[in-house]
Amino acid sequence: MTMRTHWLTRLFVPVLMLLAAGVARAEMTVEIVGGGTNQHPIALPVFAGENLAPGGLTPIIRNDLARTGVFRFIDPNSVANKPTEPGQIAYPDWKTAGAFSISVGKVQQQGDKLAVSFWLMDVAQKKQLTGGSFSITPRQSRQLAHTIADMIYQAITGERGIFGTQITYVSKSGRDHYELRVADADGANEQTILRSKEPILSPSWSPDGGRIAYVSFETRKAVVYVHNLAAGTRRAVANFKGSNSAPSWAPDGSRLAVALTLPGNTQIYQINADGSGMRRLSQNASIDTEPTYTPDGSRILFTSDRAGGPQIFSMPAGGGAATRLTYEGNYNVSPSVSPDGKSFTFVRREGGRYRVMLQDFGSSQANYVSTTQYDESPSFAPNGKMILYATDQGGRGVLYTVTRDGSTKTRLGATGDVQEPDWGPFPR
Repeated sequence: MTMRTHWLTRLFVPVLMLLAAGVARAEMTVEIVGGGTNQHPIALPVFAGENLAPGGLTPIIRNDLARTGVFRFIDPNSVANKPTEPGQIAYPDWKTAGAFSISVGKVQQQGDKLAVSFWLMDVAQKKQLTGGSFSITPRQSRQLAHTIADMIYQAITGERGIFGTQITYVSKSGRDHYELRVADADGANEQTILRSKEPILSPSWSPDGGRIAYVSFETRKAVVYVHNLAAGTRRAVANFKGSNSAPSWAPDGSRLAVALTLPGNTQIYQINADGSGMRRLSQNASIDTEPTYTPDGSRILFTSDRAGGPQIFSMPAGGGAATRLTYEGNYNVSPSVSPDGKSFTFVRREGGRYRVMLQDFGSSQANYVSTTQYDESPSFAPNGKMILYATDQGGRGVLYTVTRDGSTKTRLGATGDVQEPDWGPFPR
């Protein structure tokens, strides 16, 4: 069984999986498939008292940083020095071990709260790069670990970290049980926001992170809904005659691009976020689907078979003449634009394999970034440094992230038969 389905089939019918999925939690695994020459050597000794925090802190911090491919980890056991604050660091020992920076910290019980302090120190210069003190409940320890990882990542790279963000995806179990879930960016802390006996497809985060648009077949046809996460409410925003599919948010969150079959064939339309103001954008006798906006909102990328097989095209966000973007290969689908607007990712089929590609605008050449076989639904991290996608392993859908150069890929710990992921925005 593969989780890869024909791009036209996704428009009209449920995605049918033939085998039941297991639900045991998969552990996160990080694989380095290349690179590493420019990695930053960092030491992460265990924080004093971190056993008070469920799951600890440094294991989560390390896993977060490892997924980026930016860091090389110095084994803390290779150095006799066990510091928990800057004044205890034996800098010459850590320098000899090869560390450029070291993170130290401690956790103390204060009533029903935990007091957490950490410091990131430059080993050569013996100066603080970042740090902080926090008062949290034990239940907040995982989120704090993500926050610390974000702080370390930004201090070393100058880029904003993405470990405190969330992802959404669909998980299937059995023959007729579908769940729309939200989880931390590492796949942990899963929360189900919708259960259905009918397929759920194409979840898409709003730019403010407060809403998710998706397609549900619960009325035996494809209908686009918008789910308000804080309120736990939803409304149908595209329930027109025929199929309603492939929602994508405009960057300002005021409207959606959707694929509708009102004219008979599938075309791209624009609707307001409340479902009003429907307007047709593409005018073509072929099939146009899978719209996605550029970050500045000026253009829409989409998949079309107007050139024969499915290819990626671009058109003005208000409609108009389309420009073909992909020329290599005869099957290119599911575009997603990088946050800086300089490149886009998509899925290409070649030789029976479906793989995630990355292509710069202005270039017709794309590079493979995944090494798996049945990949789908790529989307960028909000800082543009990694790509989230789903693939098939052993007859079950799983989630991976991969760095832009393909050198570091990570299987996330999401449970069930997982498909259709989307990476959420930075918290606001």
